[in-house]
Amino acid sequence: MGRDTEEGEEIVVNALQDAPDAVLGDGAVDPVYEAKARVLNKAIQDIGMGRYQWQLFIVVGFGWAQDNLWPIATSLILPPIRLEFKPDRAPYLTLAQNIGLLVGALFWGFGCDIFGRRWAFNLTIGITAVFGLAAAGSPNFAAIGIFACLWSIGVGGNLPVDSAIFLEFLPGSHQWLLTVLSIDWALAQVFATLVAWPLLGDLTCQETENTCTKSMNMGWRYFMIVLGGVAMAMFFGRFIFFTIYESPKFLMGKGQDAEAVKVVHEVARRNGKTSTLTLDELQACNTLAAPGTIPQRSHATAAVKRNLEKINLTHVKALFATPKLAYSTTLITLVWAFIGLGFPLYNAFLPFIQATRGADFGDGSTYLTYRNSLIIAVLGIPGCLLGGYLVERPSLGRKKTLAASTVLTGVFLFCSTTALNSASLLGWNCAYNFMSNIMYAVLYSYTPEIFPTKDRGTGNAITASANRVFGIMAPIVAMFANLETSAPVYVSGALFLASGLLVLVLPFESRGKASL
Repeated sequence: MGRDTEEGEEIVVNALQDAPDAVLGDGAVDPVYEAKARVLNKAIQDIGMGRYQWQLFIVVGFGWAQDNLWPIATSLILPPIRLEFKPDRAPYLTLAQNIGLLVGALFWGFGCDIFGRRWAFNLTIGITAVFGLAAAGSPNFAAIGIFACLWSIGVGGNLPVDSAIFLEFLPGSHQWLLTVLSIDWALAQVFATLVAWPLLGDLTCQETENTCTKSMNMGWRYFMIVLGGVAMAMFFGRFIFFTIYESPKFLMGKGQDAEAVKVVHEVARRNGKTSTLTLDELQACNTLAAPGTIPQRSHATAAVKRNLEKINLTHVKALFATPKLAYSTTLITLVWAFIGLGFPLYNAFLPFIQATRGADFGDGSTYLTYRNSLIIAVLGIPGCLLGGYLVERPSLGRKKTLAASTVLTGVFLFCSTTALNSASLLGWNCAYNFMSNIMYAVLYSYTPEIFPTKDRGTGNAITASANRVFGIMAPIVAMFANLETSAPVYVSGALFLASGLLVLVLPFESRGKASL
């Protein structure tokens, strides 16, 4: 037995030569899992960035785009829906959307750690497309609210699942691409504005009209058909024209070492290369298990027991297994929660603050409204690209870039409340959107990097759910609070400032290191 252990340890040492450093550091997770994850990291790094990863970069971008496209769509269609259906409480539409986003984040985030990434990756956009298209035929406000909740269940799963699966196929040297992926998030905002301009701008009831019938108000329905059609095209692009493999580290975490090795070799083949990874290298890591521990079970007879284990809180407990991991998980969840409340509070209350201060923007025309929206949206694109550049600077890294962009987002939010004319409002909103796109680009990439693969979906679900729960609070506040007070906007700005300060005390810096 001692000789087998020595031979196994020698194999592990050889396999880990030149393996990239891990984000979480030594001892943060189970030593067997950590060793196997590092072996797989080295195998992916040896294969390098190739055809498979670049194709994955494109199709994962579909999920990023959907995550921003549909919440924007809800805010754009709310005015014409309010005119046509005359609901007693119009913010219920936003509330329904946020409830769906919460359910989606929980279900798909936790589910992809239990059942795998592949099905979640393919189904999320499909669900969004089906219910988005169905929403175009809504006969009343209740129906559109239900459909908004249902399409948001699909939308809510995009980032927790897509960020996990993309990161798990990326070489450590290219993890910065997870930040650049947010360019799809910014492009979605530009696309939504360009589509809404002719449809919602010209085919919608006006505030001055006393009656608003369906025939007079078809613009938002055409808008939903376009967005649903685009989502359906993306679904078919993923499901039919691209073969997604299950994450090798997910398979390894489930004890399926042979399948993990098979996937690595298949990715190498798709990239026109070969991999030297062997099953012996992974299984030799089992010799690192502490005495008395139960080794990973990958044989068929353990299937029933593994299925029973799926319903427990193992993945949640793992994120709090050590003081350092618990500290990190708690702080990043608070950051997501504060931002989740800050954005909707600002959007809900700013118009009322500006109105009570007598701001006269003089841009009531459709042309100026959509022109300004397009300018603001376009500035998000260079923000995402700049974020991808800054996170790789040794003097900044992920943490300092995220902290600075979050604080500046709050600063520009404060400044926007001082606008007394159209030009100043446009300027502050451009600065605000530019900086918030940097913030989101880094936040969406940094968060999955600091969770171990076997629990990454769960970690993403926890943070996204905190974001959605606090997002649900904002429309409730908007319905029942005094809308003429400036306090909520200042609270929103304070939340961004607090989030930026929390980022600075996070324990892990992931620049130049491979995720586990």
